[in-house]
This record gives sequence, C-alpha cells and structure tokens, in this order.
Amino acid sequence: MEFEKEHIVKMNGFTLHMMKTEKYKTNTIVWKMKAPLQKETATLRALLPLVMQSSTKKYSTTGALRSYLDELYGASFYADTSKKGEENIISFTLEIANEKYLQDKTPLLHKGVEFLTDVLLDPNVTNDQFDDKTMKKEKRGLKERIHSLYDDKMRYATVRLVEEMCQNEPYAIQPTGELDEIDKITGGELYEYYKQAFNDDQIDLYIIGDINLAEVQNLFSVLSLSDRVLKQKNRPATKEIRETKVVKEHQDLNQGKLNIGCRTNILFGDREYFALQMFNGIFGGFAHSKLFINVREKESLAYYAASRIESHKGLLMIMSGIENQNFEKAVSIIKEQLEMMRLGEFSEKEIEQTKAVIKNELLETLDSAKGFIEVLYNNYVGNENITLEDWLKRIQAVSKEEIIEVAKKIEMDTIYFLAGTEGE
Repeated sequence: MEFEKEHIVKMNGFTLHMMKTEKYKTNTIVWKMKAPLQKETATLRALLPLVMQSSTKKYSTTGALRSYLDELYGASFYADTSKKGEENIISFTLEIANEKYLQDKTPLLHKGVEFLTDVLLDPNVTNDQFDDKTMKKEKRGLKERIHSLYDDKMRYATVRLVEEMCQNEPYAIQPTGELDEIDKITGGELYEYYKQAFNDDQIDLYIIGDINLAEVQNLFSVLSLSDRVLKQKNRPATKEIRETKVVKEHQDLNQGKLNIGCRTNILFGDREYFALQMFNGIFGGFAHSKLFINVREKESLAYYAASRIESHKGLLMIMSGIENQNFEKAVSIIKEQLEMMRLGEFSEKEIEQTKAVIKNELLETLDSAKGFIEVLYNNYVGNENITLEDWLKRIQAVSKEEIIEVAKKIEMDTIYFLAGTEGE
C-alpha cells in the first residue's frame, strides 16, 4: 500500500509540513500552535482563535471576512482549541478549492495564503487592543460553548471524570477555559497574550493537496516569525493508585452516566502502544468488543458501553449510560471484562477482527485531508516518526501475549457516576 511522503521544511519560526497528493480536489491548510496546558492561559487560548477568526485589520467585520471567503469559491475557514495530553493546541483551518480543477484559473492557493497571513499576522488591533465589538461577540460565543457542555451530559460526565481523576495534573484543565475568567480579559491583555503565543509556541503549518512543493514553500516564506527555543516534551508524571476512587453526583436526568477512568501507563511512542490499541479494540473500542457485547447486548445493562484511549496522557476512558439501580452490577461486569482481558480470555478471531477494523478505521481517517493531517500531527506531537505503512505493519504484528501484558498494566483509577434523581 502506497502512502504519500510528508515533506518537512524548517521555516522562519515554524515548521512547514507538505503532502502532495491527487486524492483531494481541495487544498487544506492547518496552522497549529502548541503550548503547555496551564490554568493561567487556558481561557486566553480559548478566546484568542475565536477573536482572530472573526475579523482582521483588512476584513474588519465578520461579514466582510466571510464575504471574501465566498469569493474564493466558498472557501471554509475556522479555528478551535483542543488538548493532546498535557499540551494545549490552537488550530486554524482553511479549505480552499484547487484551481487545477476549475475552469477559472484564479490563483486560489496564493489568495488563500494571503488571507491566512492576514488572519495570523495582521489581526483587528487598534492601540494595542483587539477590537472591542469583536471581543464582546466572541466572549458571548465562548460562554455559550462552555454552557453547552452542561447540557450534553455524556460530555459533562467525561469532563467531570477527568477533573476528579487528574486533580492537580495539567490534564484536568479544559481547553475551553473557565467561565468566570472570560469577562476579566481585556482587548489589551488578549493582544499581549497573542504576541507571547506567536513568540513562544511550537508552530506547525500543514498543507495537503495537489500542490507544487517549491511554489508552496515560496508562498509561505512571507510568514516570518521569530526563532524560538523549543522546549523538550516531558513525559506526564505517573500516579500511584492505592484504591479506586468513587464519585457520585446527582442531576435531574433520565439516564445515568457511568464513566470509569484507568491509567494505562503506556504513551504514544512506547513499545507497547500498538498492543494497547489492540487491547482497546477488543475491550471496548468497537461494536464487536467485550463491553458492547456483554454490558450492552447480553445483560441489557447499558444504553451504550465503549472505551477509548488518550494516547498522549496514558488514560483509558470507559463510558456507559445506565439506570441508577444498575450501578453496582454494571461496575462489576466492567471489572469482569477487564479481568478477562488480563487472563487472555479472548479469541484469535477477536484479534483478527480488531486488526481489520483498526486498519479500516485508519484508512477511513485518511480519506479526509483533515483526518490525514491529524494523524501526521499526532505523530509529531509524540516526537515520533512512525510512517503509515509501519503503523499498519506493527498493528498486524501484535500478538495475544502482548495484549495480555498491556491488560495487566491497566489500573482502574476513578469511577464517576452521574446519577438521575429518580428513586432518591
């Protein structure tokens, strides 16, 4: 199976990653800024990309900015903030048609790079302050995002589990920031932080499409930033678990949310990482997994039951939706499934099925340019250089014994139950 080669070039203050492929009819450009996840800066980093994507000095209103994107054959542009392990990531994404596939030969890539440069280097700032009207609008938007978390009980339960399990660890910090910090941020303070971030963050620029590599490198040479000292990534601290913590919370809801957090003690790049992927697929990652079949299907205890891993922090999250009265039984059966994995009570058929699903899932992710970029960036954040061919080979090579060894390393840390009020 052939995969396109990633071309990496060190530019002025950032790293350019180029992927030439005829697979997509658009060019996708993603600007990523990485810094340590910290409580003091989380709200600033959540608000900053929203303000920057809303207007620039040249396009001083959101209407003007969006109208210009429409002129570029309906180019798509958006920004967000997320976390990978204990790193806070700001992303700006521009998807623009490739003029090679249009009758009109407007230099869209050139215009797209110009537009992105405006957003990044010439924000809507007067007297060292971000535009007040834009600030007010985006503060309202950020508050709505945070409030929406409380309405989505599945997401809320996941956040609360992380807060309880990772107390006093950076991973507990939400990339959306703190609600009570938003109004305190002034336009001047946000501009000072903008300058700091563009001076200190590790910045990576990805472009994928049917591109000319030399032309792209030349186009992005106008994006000149100061040189920076890139800090060595520290491995997240391990935690000694003496007993599993149980936290129960009650709200007025129909269905309880049972979320369990485990420490895998394995990170992306570790020798056992691919065996961990296989463990998760058999245990709870897919529709054929033990959690889905035994907790949801056989016992009818859960409306949903699944697990996922956080590769850069070393966590396994188990999520399920249950009735209040089924709490003890559901926890017991989930523990049983984990013990079965440790004892090797899974078949060769389950192993082969999981390998096939992981392969299909990876190939499906690569069907979209954004998915491709996320796979590449995941590699980069983990300080690894695992090619996609190698990825597939190493999954295929995982043995049953390796999966059992991984299962034995997994420790249950925190059980969080968001219970409904019926029967209380």
